[in-house]
Amino acid sequence: MNAPPIELITVVMFASLLILLLMGLPVAFTCGGLAVMFMLFSAWQGWLPIGFLNMIAVRTYGLMYQYLLFAIPLFIFLASMLERAGIVEEMYDAFQKWTAPLPGGLASATVLASTLLAAVVGIIGAAVVTMGLIALPAMLKKKYNRRLACGAVMAGGTLGILIPPSILFIMYALVAGESCGKLFAGGILPGFVLSALYCTYITIRCTINPELGPPLTKEERKLITWGIRFKSLLGIAFPAILVFAVLGSIFLGVASITEAAAVGGFGAMVAAALKGKLNFENLKAALNQTVKVTAMVLWVCFGAVALVTFYYGVGGEVFIRDLIWGFELGKYGTLAIIMVILIVLGMFVDWVGILFLCVPIFLPIVIDLGFDRLWFGIIYNVNMQISFLSPPFGYALFYLKGVAPPEISMWEIIKSVLPFLALQVVGLIICIAFPPIALLIPNWLFAPGRFLR
Repeated sequence: MNAPPIELITVVMFASLLILLLMGLPVAFTCGGLAVMFMLFSAWQGWLPIGFLNMIAVRTYGLMYQYLLFAIPLFIFLASMLERAGIVEEMYDAFQKWTAPLPGGLASATVLASTLLAAVVGIIGAAVVTMGLIALPAMLKKKYNRRLACGAVMAGGTLGILIPPSILFIMYALVAGESCGKLFAGGILPGFVLSALYCTYITIRCTINPELGPPLTKEERKLITWGIRFKSLLGIAFPAILVFAVLGSIFLGVASITEAAAVGGFGAMVAAALKGKLNFENLKAALNQTVKVTAMVLWVCFGAVALVTFYYGVGGEVFIRDLIWGFELGKYGTLAIIMVILIVLGMFVDWVGILFLCVPIFLPIVIDLGFDRLWFGIIYNVNMQISFLSPPFGYALFYLKGVAPPEISMWEIIKSVLPFLALQVVGLIICIAFPPIALLIPNWLFAPGRFLR
């Protein structure tokens, strides 16, 4: 066999991937198609045996055989049912009663409601779309600045990738061989840190310039009595119970991730029934959405696995590892290079593709640098949250554009996320500088002999 020109292959492969994605081709078929073409060309050139194509099937089957994958459609179904049960409106109304008197209170309520919603569903698309339909019209009606309103909806919605039960944590656990329960526990404090950063930024900005988020008048504030505020907490009671049922059963060792997801799905159906929304039409719509989103995730997995299989086969893993080590920037300098690469890739490549392409390469480097592997998994997810807001391909941008009023242009939506992108970078730096933020809860919850373990 001839030695493959790995430098040329790397440049051509990633350039082709970027060009095809910019042309609007689906990520799954772009990755899969490139993998097959590169493998056939490599076999023709004598760089790989033609039988190496079988490795795609072997690795894909190995991934699909993972029992943990069953949790993904169950959590998606949970999100879909809650969306139709009207729970989110009650959550937003409850937080609104408590934060509305503050400068930019409705925007802060949007972030807080999104934080709780993230802890229930763990899916960014559902959070951004739902809050875009509920919170965005409410803020625009109160004459909030459109950029601030859009930014709050999207930034709050992206917390679903970090606060458990996050779908990305499940996929990361499969790829990296890490404990999903520990990843879930580790994402809690970083998620709260980012949520606090968003709310603090909104409050400070609206205090300096009240026109961005007009406060309530004295008459309106008088109407929101303490009795009304405490009564509104009933609106978050069921979501809070559902969070405890799902995450509590995982952290206490009572149920596995998949079993807890099934509990959550059943709880969402109970919520819909209590609200009189559990009918054939809503159930059919929730199941359809579950199938579509699950199929999208799995097809991207197939394509990413195929491309990664080829790249590893020609020595790409060793090449990238040697390239990063070659910078000789020290422990944190090398970590900074990895974080920058992930941020840049997040602007163009789907999160599933980045996961399969980068984690198997970067994780051994991080371990060799002496960093905790669980800590890196959590930091990785904090980094990936940035990709959902990063133009030109940030998912949250397109989710919001799909439900925003026509007068809000795509360019305005892009500009609205820039301050929150900066806050996400600040949150990433904080989590890197203070590792206990990511490790405190999992180290305590999963200590030997704790609870039922």
